[in-house]
Amino acid sequence: MKRPVQYFSKEYLEQTKNITPSQAAEFVENYQKMIHANEGKTKLISMRVPIRLLENFQTKAKMEGSAYQTKIVDLMRKWILS
Repeated sequence: MKRPVQYFSKEYLEQTKNITPSQAAEFVENYQKMIHANEGKTKLISMRVPIRLLENFQTKAKMEGSAYQTKIVDLMRKWILS
């Protein structure tokens, strides 16, 4: 089941009706910077994953044109923000 990232009040939604597209784009850009800026250094980890699961994950990532490790990190970010 997918959950929304955030619930918005009626007052907040009314306020957002008055913003321009460039203000909305600026907000999204700043939000993305904020999310990724706090991550800091990276750390090498080791974990056990079923071989077939890893192979399928790598195949799907390759089909989408992504590195599978990048996809794993993206999934971790999404899970934290949900």
